[in-house]
Amino acid sequence: MTNTPELQPEAGWAGAKRVRLLPPAPTERGLLFRGASRLSRLFGRDDVPDILAVININPRLFWSWLLFASRLMPFGQLPAAEREKIILRTAWNCRSRYEWGQHVDIGLGAGLSDSDILRIAAGPAACADRYERALLQASDEIFRDKCIAPATWALLAEKYEESLLIEIMILIGHYEMIAGFLNSSGIVLEPALEEKLAGFNERVREIAQES
Repeated sequence: MTNTPELQPEAGWAGAKRVRLLPPAPTERGLLFRGASRLSRLFGRDDVPDILAVININPRLFWSWLLFASRLMPFGQLPAAEREKIILRTAWNCRSRYEWGQHVDIGLGAGLSDSDILRIAAGPAACADRYERALLQASDEIFRDKCIAPATWALLAEKYEESLLIEIMILIGHYEMIAGFLNSSGIVLEPALEEKLAGFNERVREIAQES
């Protein structure tokens, strides 16, 4: 890790080699979208993320999707830090750099530390807390097997009521879907978040050198 410029999955980040879908210019985004651009603050952003502008190329899907997505983040019932652990692990599994970069920043804002995120990248075995380990295992198992294993389910069920178990499963599946969209469309991380991600990578290199 200390010899690489960026923390990334073993196989590297996935994605198209060029941008396939460009975010439309602000004047081409439609009056309704421009009028509702303040909604970006609901997703922890001062400016509209490019993913929103690109999905809005298909407004028939965009508005329904936005309502659904907002019920998971930021208006889900899971604690924000636990939600972000799931999303970050899913982004890592799907090798989605855009999703990872966005949620490194959101995760830090939700109370995760650099060491927490480094542990999420390392995987379930790195987690001392068994409930955190179960969240990452569930993310891995749905990604790999499309089914949460019985032992993982039993552990999650010790802590979460059924409505939250449903939210956990839907959250994982939703961010897998979004990662596939991001990787395939070739959307690149916004410059402000590139700078924040570079700062994170520099800090975790220092953590690795000290360990």
